[in-house]
Amino acid sequence: MPTRQRTVMLVGIVVLLAALILAVVLASLLTHGKQEDSPKTLKWKDRGTTRNLQEVILGRCYNYVMARFSELGDKDCLKIWESLKKAFMYKHPCNITSEDYQPLMELASDPVPCNKSLFWSKTSDLAHRFTKSNQNFLTLEDTFLGYMADRVSWCGDPSAPGINYESCPKRSECESNPGSVFWKMASKMFAEAACGVVQVMLNGSVEAGAFRSSSIFGSIEIFNLNPDKVSAVHIWVMHDIGGPQSESCSGHSIKRLISILEERNFKITCEDNYRPAQLLQCVHNPDHADCRLCTDIMATP
Repeated sequence: MPTRQRTVMLVGIVVLLAALILAVVLASLLTHGKQEDSPKTLKWKDRGTTRNLQEVILGRCYNYVMARFSELGDKDCLKIWESLKKAFMYKHPCNITSEDYQPLMELASDPVPCNKSLFWSKTSDLAHRFTKSNQNFLTLEDTFLGYMADRVSWCGDPSAPGINYESCPKRSECESNPGSVFWKMASKMFAEAACGVVQVMLNGSVEAGAFRSSSIFGSIEIFNLNPDKVSAVHIWVMHDIGGPQSESCSGHSIKRLISILEERNFKITCEDNYRPAQLLQCVHNPDHADCRLCTDIMATP
């Protein structure tokens, strides 16, 4: 091969290699830039989407429908999952709206019998143990919608696969996150469905006060109770076994709650340490001094 041809060929190879290297570098820079812009690179403070979310939601849906089929009627669990998925997948986790969840709320609506609604604030464990032992009451988490979503988390990501399994935003990071918007809507719907006598279980051992205007109950549920459907509100102020008795029915925050309810024309009663719930607390603390009265009551022939 002549020297000139060899020179041209070598120059061509060098140019080709340079072009390939440049292409790789550019691709790397573009990819890096996209990763920096992706919401996935943000580190939220709450846990990420529950693993196997679809299987969890479908399993709970089928389980609940089978247990209460005659009351619920025909519920399409696949449609319910698809509706939930559309509400948050491929969306920025701080841009969720109530409209995103509206189809899900309509598909999963669940009638609540009168006199059974139990609202709670800072008494989650006791309230749910109470409804499990007493079928006469239901919390939001005992309803169809609440049962499917209880202790489950989810949030989206604009990039594939559309779900962030690493972390999700807390309410303090952004108000319009998937969890906060969902539970606000579900709580509103639960309150609107309440009828007859409703119960409210509050924690009198909380230093900040048993009733908080910033809580879901204090900011949403209380204002969506319908005075034309709800005949009375029974307030139970519970104290932790061995815990401080920061507030009772005569406390400042309870008086504020009663004032709000009276302005909305509700009849109200308030009871400290509602006995059936206190007995349930004492099952786990039978020898504690706070439970001696309970022990005496149970031992009385």
